Amino acid sequence: MTVRKALALVIGAVMCTGVLGTGCAQQQSGAYSPDARTTGRSASQPASPQPAPPRSFPRPLPGLGPAMRARIPDASRQALVVTGATERSYEAQTVLYEQYPAQGWRAVAGPWPAHNGLRGWTDDHEAGDLHTPIGVFRLSDAGGRLPDPGTRLPYDQDPEFAVSGTGHFGEPLEGSFDYVIAIDYNRVPGTTPLDKTRPLGEDEGGGVWIHVDHDGPTNACVSLSEEHMRALLNALDPDKEPVVVMGPESVLAR
Repeated sequence: MTVRKALALVIGAVMCTGVLGTGCAQQQSGAYSPDARTTGRSASQPASPQPAPPRSFPRPLPGLGPAMRARIPDASRQALVVTGATERSYEAQTVLYEQYPAQGWRAVAGPWPAHNGLRGWTDDHEAGDLHTPIGVFRLSDAGGRLPDPGTRLPYDQDPEFAVSGTGHFGEPLEGSFDYVIAIDYNRVPGTTPLDKTRPLGEDEGGGVWIHVDHDGPTNACVSLSEEHMRALLNALDPDKEPVVVMGPESVLAR
């Protein structure tokens, strides 16, 4: 072997030893490491999202739109809703609702059939027009020819509640005012339903009541069967500031 070849072999052995000492045989930076990937995923994986609790909202009065709901006093927690099929209808349906803090408005009585004015409903009631006024009105006083059935409303028993004659279809009117609840349209609250004071003037009409049904349309009042009148009188609570909300379905939905 020549001196040149021997020298080349010595230099090659030294270089290989140096390369091995610097770690060339280790994995390259960023190479796949099963343990590292598993550890990183476990540490950073977010917890499973929990479903949000169901949201509940107080139930509004059924069939009423925002405009009519806005007319109900904030303190009122009883509402008798009287709904006619059309503006010309003299037949209606009534439901008594009460308001509960968590549930909102809930039906507590009815539906009961009713009659209203012969010519239907109006936004601009006048004396003798045979229409029932549309709107939201308080119910504050009651009375009748018969004794108080147990209502919490102020009740005036008086023989002046007697009525006779016949209705628009020839039906007898006797007994129609055995029980009445005054609707606070053009009247002074806190007085007997017989009081004839008309704050808006005589031309605007008055004496609009809920009374015992005589199986026919009324002049302007709302009428219920005697059984349902007694039930309504016993249910109304002045501490809940009861109101009547009445009109044709299309108007109530506004």
